[in-house]
Amino acid sequence: MSNPRPLLALGDLTWDVLAKPDTLLLPGGDTTGRVLLMGGGSAANVAVWAARVGYPSTFVGAVGRDRFGEFAVQELEAEGVAPHIVWKPHTPTGVILVLIDAAGQRSMLTSQGADFELRPEELPVEVIQQAEHLHITAWSLFTNPPRQAALRAVEMAREAGLSVSFDPASFQMIREIGREEFRRITRGLQPDFVFPNLEEGQALTGARRPEEVLESLRGLYPEAMLLLKLAARGALILDGERLIRLEATQDQPVDATGAGDSFCGAFLGHYLRSRDPLAAGQLAVQVAGWVIARFGARPPVDAELRGRLEHYGYRVPA
Repeated sequence: MSNPRPLLALGDLTWDVLAKPDTLLLPGGDTTGRVLLMGGGSAANVAVWAARVGYPSTFVGAVGRDRFGEFAVQELEAEGVAPHIVWKPHTPTGVILVLIDAAGQRSMLTSQGADFELRPEELPVEVIQQAEHLHITAWSLFTNPPRQAALRAVEMAREAGLSVSFDPASFQMIREIGREEFRRITRGLQPDFVFPNLEEGQALTGARRPEEVLESLRGLYPEAMLLLKLAARGALILDGERLIRLEATQDQPVDATGAGDSFCGAFLGHYLRSRDPLAAGQLAVQVAGWVIARFGARPPVDAELRGRLEHYGYRVPA
């Protein structure tokens, strides 16, 4: 595919504060640890990872007119993502506190900011119409705004012939909203790709085992390719009647932040060029394993990542 139209990710661009303490946090106590500040947000992470595997990417969302917003947009630009930003002068950029335990599992505390203020009339119509693919996450659907903007973007994408992918984003938020209400909100999406992790799939369906979750999800999204992320157990892809099993890498977990986003972005970036779900899935697993073994959702590219990408025909500039 020469000069492909871009993947467009719509939704959250935030500033991440990642903290991994060396010992238990005690009330009133003090400890050492590692703290890192970087741009984040699930949708923005997907755009970055699609760009890192060589697919042109754009991002649409809102940030505050503040230093965190400026930094986050600059990081997108440095990654080769074309940002189309709505600057909110009276709402700060969203900030996410990510607490990481000794096993690398993360818990997030989200301060809802400007990314939750995107409205339908602020959507860049031509940018959406000129894209190849639209990606949204449930972070754009849990509250309104930005729900109406996200749903309108999907309508515009369908009218323009784009494919659409959807990440359910948070098992806890699905439970808090309620399964039936979440299904009602997302009923009209008719996505071409759905990217839940196991906990999100369980929250959506009530099923427990991965194969049962997939079968239940097929009833909810009958036209979609289903990509179920299973952490240390790899991933399952259900493409029509074809079931693809992907083994996880042997990378040792340091921080799970952004692993699912990297899987999604790498898969879409490869698939939109190749239309090969197996090869795209294999690349996505390699990228997600590399991310898990490092700190943050977008660790700096190193020689090991370059080697993994070059195996699939991608060359990342030094």
